[in-house]
Amino acid sequence: MTDPTGPDPAARRARKGAMSATAALERGFGDAVRSRLPHIPAELLMFVLKQGWAALFGGLLLIGIILSDALWNDAWPLRRYDALFLYAITLQALFLVFKLETWAEARVILLFHLTGTAMELFKVQAGSWAYPEPGVLKLMGVPLFSGFMYASVGSYIARVIRIFDMRFAPYPPFWTTLLLAAAIYVNFFAHHFLPDIRLALFAATLLLYLRTRVWFTIGRSAYWMPLPLAAFLASFALWVAENVGTMTGTWIYAGQADLELVSFAKMGSWYLLLYVSFVTVTLVFRDALSSAPVTPSRATPPTPPAPPQSR
Repeated sequence: MTDPTGPDPAARRARKGAMSATAALERGFGDAVRSRLPHIPAELLMFVLKQGWAALFGGLLLIGIILSDALWNDAWPLRRYDALFLYAITLQALFLVFKLETWAEARVILLFHLTGTAMELFKVQAGSWAYPEPGVLKLMGVPLFSGFMYASVGSYIARVIRIFDMRFAPYPPFWTTLLLAAAIYVNFFAHHFLPDIRLALFAATLLLYLRTRVWFTIGRSAYWMPLPLAAFLASFALWVAENVGTMTGTWIYAGQADLELVSFAKMGSWYLLLYVSFVTVTLVFRDALSSAPVTPSRATPPTPPAPPQSR
């Protein structure tokens, strides 16, 4: 947890410096948009565009899933699932080469990748869902590209925190967030053998995070929303992505008919799993957490210095 008076300036400068090229691009584009549109439409457009930029890894992964389903030929020697794995690992490498993610972010995203893959292995064996197509790079019925779907969630959270210069305040004691994330993760396994406690976990997320505001900046303006609302909205986006996966036959849920929408209960599952991903990412973004409330002035980044005037 950071000092209540604010984030660690050195840590934030280091994180920003690693992404200076993309930050300059975002700033330049934002200035161009604001010079052509009224304030409110410009802020809304920039919010949507920056969200899309933050979700770049997941968006490209979904495009790969859709295009491979439309174009793939079963007679080709390379299986579709194997091609998706090669595509996903190439994307990850490019994100690091072009500094769209830092190595520190990549390490915690890898951690969520591994915990997600472990859950995939268990859930597929339990019959919760299946991957019906053949592939060489499959482990216990789970194609290895599936871990990158969880990694894309971690990538989005890491990038959205940085792109919007987010602050989370007042943030609960860090150990309590770790405890809740662990309970959520364990319940995804344990409910197959023990009573499902997800309703209690839903209540726990509200009890722990209801006071926490997600402060984010667009240009020179600071805005906020409750953290549980942000998680709910993100879970809806992930439910849409789930439907892309099932409509393309990339994976299917038990009892799901052709062209049937994924159950809205999956939104609840993703709502909870997002807290696991978020807490994992905060292992790197501890400087974005503040135990005390912040004000708009403290949530807004300092104005960059004006360029020197030519003589």
